[in-house]
Amino acid sequence: MPTKVSTIQRGNSRFYVNQETKETVPGVTTVVGMLPKPFLVSWAAKMAAESAVDNLPAVTAIAESDPDGAIDFIKGAHWRYTKTRKEIGSDAHDMFERMIRGESVSTDYMPDVMKPYHSHFAEFLDVVQPELIRAEDVAWSDEHKYAGSFDALLRIKDETGASATVVVDWKTGKSTYPEVALQMAAYGFADRLIDPDGNTIPMPHVDAAAVLHVTEDQWAFKPVRFDAEVYSYFLRLREVFDWDREVSKTVIGKPFAKGGSKRITTGTQRRG
Repeated sequence: MPTKVSTIQRGNSRFYVNQETKETVPGVTTVVGMLPKPFLVSWAAKMAAESAVDNLPAVTAIAESDPDGAIDFIKGAHWRYTKTRKEIGSDAHDMFERMIRGESVSTDYMPDVMKPYHSHFAEFLDVVQPELIRAEDVAWSDEHKYAGSFDALLRIKDETGASATVVVDWKTGKSTYPEVALQMAAYGFADRLIDPDGNTIPMPHVDAAAVLHVTEDQWAFKPVRFDAEVYSYFLRLREVFDWDREVSKTVIGKPFAKGGSKRITTGTQRRG
């Protein structure tokens, strides 16, 4: 019996919901998001500083009548950048899926910003000659309780003609980062696949993982380490997710005793 899957957002987290059983599990990217990212603080600060310098006359004009508005404009620089990149990435992923499925995608009325992505992906298809097995299905783990939508499962031949089943992710950001290996392992080691109609099959054997990194300037098809050790690190993050969202809320109990509602005034405070 087909079982369709939907997604919901809770805060900044995505969850997948089995529409028949109502079982709800966190998404792969949400689990990978448990990794600390201290560099984001300095990156956001740099974006804010650059925005202020690049728009100095406008910021000064706004600040004269609305200081809070000027502050909001500056501190929102990284959100505006992220939103723009997310929109480009979403449009590119939509286009890549159509192209990998064999659909002819015209560039006649395509926004200029998308044309390089179309050209690079078309070149990838011509050079690599991948055979599509699945695209945009949900990988679901019954054992470890997570799910995620992967971009493609492809059959790719090497120079000798030997073929391999490769789980692939399209990336359109500035760089590719090591956590993509965690993401690919989570998909490839899942228990089953669920298509948009709710049909389920066991996860096919996956030989390898790769990321296709496409930017406005170039494309690169990069191998990604895919093995049990990498997957074990993802599973640890899955446990950290449970700690963060559930267990951590249960570890501090009600006070055994409390008091002292009246604060005293110290000598230091009186002399201050």
